[in-house]
Order: sequence, then C-alpha cells, then structure tokens
Amino acid sequence: MTDETNAYDAADTGHVWDDNLRELTNPPPRWWTIAFHASWIFVVIYGILYPMWPTFSGYTKGVIGWTSIGEYKESVAQLEEIRGPFEAKIAELEPAAILADRELANYTDASAKVLFGDRCAPCHGAGGQGNPGYPVLADDVWLYGGTVDKIVESIVNGRQGIMPPHASRFSDQQLDDLATYVAGLADGKEHEAGKVLYTGAGACFACHGMDGKGNQALGAPNLTDRVWRFDGSLEGIRHTIAYGVNAPGVPETRNAVMPAFADQLDETEIKKLAVYVHRLGGGQ
Repeated sequence: MTDETNAYDAADTGHVWDDNLRELTNPPPRWWTIAFHASWIFVVIYGILYPMWPTFSGYTKGVIGWTSIGEYKESVAQLEEIRGPFEAKIAELEPAAILADRELANYTDASAKVLFGDRCAPCHGAGGQGNPGYPVLADDVWLYGGTVDKIVESIVNGRQGIMPPHASRFSDQQLDDLATYVAGLADGKEHEAGKVLYTGAGACFACHGMDGKGNQALGAPNLTDRVWRFDGSLEGIRHTIAYGVNAPGVPETRNAVMPAFADQLDETEIKKLAVYVHRLGGGQ
C-alpha cells in the first residue's frame, strides 16, 4: 500500500481482526508473479528433458536420454583416456625406470595414494609415519633395505622377523645388563657386563653385528641409531630381549609380521606402491 492510497479504500476479503486489522486483496508485485510463473515453466521443461516424473512402471526417461550413471561412465572413459598412456608405461617399465622418469613418477605417486590408504596406512600411517609396533616408511632407516627393488620384495613376499627370547637363559640381572648395554650403544656408552653378554652367551652380534649396526640381509635392526620399532625405553628393550620377536609359544613376544601382497595386488599395483613408498622420503 503506497502513501498515496488510503488503506481503508482498498478492497479487502472481509476478514477483520482486532476491530481494524483487515486482510486486503492487493495483487502481489509484478516481479514476484513473473518469478512464480518462470519457476513452474522451468520445472515442466526440466521434467520433459530429464528423468523426473514417476509412472506406474517407473519414471519418465526424458527426451535427451540423460542418466547419472551415463554421465559417470563418460567421465570414467575420459579419465581412462588420460591415464592410459601412463598406465601402459608403468606396465612396461621396472620400478627403478619409473622413478627415473619424473613425470611418470609423479603420476604414479598420485595414483598410488588410494592403494596405500587401503593396504598400508592402517599399519604404517596415512603419511608413512608409522604406528607403535609398525615401522616408519618416511625416514631412511630400513630393516631389509630401502631400494625400490627391496621395497617390491617386501610388498610381494611380506616380512616376518624373528628374535629368540632370552628370559629362560639369563637371570634378571643379566637381562638388565644386556638391556643397559643396548640402550647405551647410540650414545657410545660402555656397560662391560652387558657387552660380555652381547658378544658372548647372548650371541646378539651374530645378527646385529659387533658394532650393533644391524644386518639388512637378516632384517636385524641397527641398535645405534635411536630408532626403535618397539618401545625404546630401557624397560621396553629389556622386554624385547626377554621375550623376543615372533617367538613361538611365548605369549609376551613382540609381534612383527607384514603380510604378503602377491596374491592381492597385480604387478602394476605393486610397482605403484613401491614407487610411492620409496618417494615418501626414505627410499635409498
């Protein structure tokens, strides 16, 4: 109602509230009327072009034949067309050659993220940062070697380290001495009683070396780098020495098993994962 129009002279519906509040019959603004009619016309046209109206046997298909699954398949086909040349190269090349091709390595790195997330991240973390009891893949410390070929070997065959338990062989004092010696290797600290056990009755040097730097051929870790797969505290080291790793019949033993993926992944997927892990930052 404008200022020039007397509200009491306007047509109304006859409904009055509180003696003077009347319901008028003014038409809506023109822009609102245009928008209203445009909206239902749009709905009708949309319903003719696209699947929409329900019927007794299903729904109308639309005159242009569009479907969401059709659009999805078209998008997939376009994606496959782009990916095709890269996938063909990966199938032909060895992992080392893939790494040498920067563009191909970048593509492999991007396309392997889902594989890593599905197969590796639950144990090793989304970024390869590791979890308690599971190795870090983003550093340069490797139990079995960090070359791309060694990584392929680990993915294909899996890994299962073993360390014998010593709880039944050594006294509590001897276990303490050996754990103290191992804990001090990273700092060059000597513990004579522990060293005697390490190089003698304990036979630790047979796998970890006289200098404690480990043996990748055996999967024996370096004891001097301050990187611990399990608890690296003095008590944690003592527990590992006492109960071993994957020791049969020892409930307290450390569990360290990586499954083999040879029967779960095809050759191309294995190459992609190996390149991805290598490029996380710790490949040798």
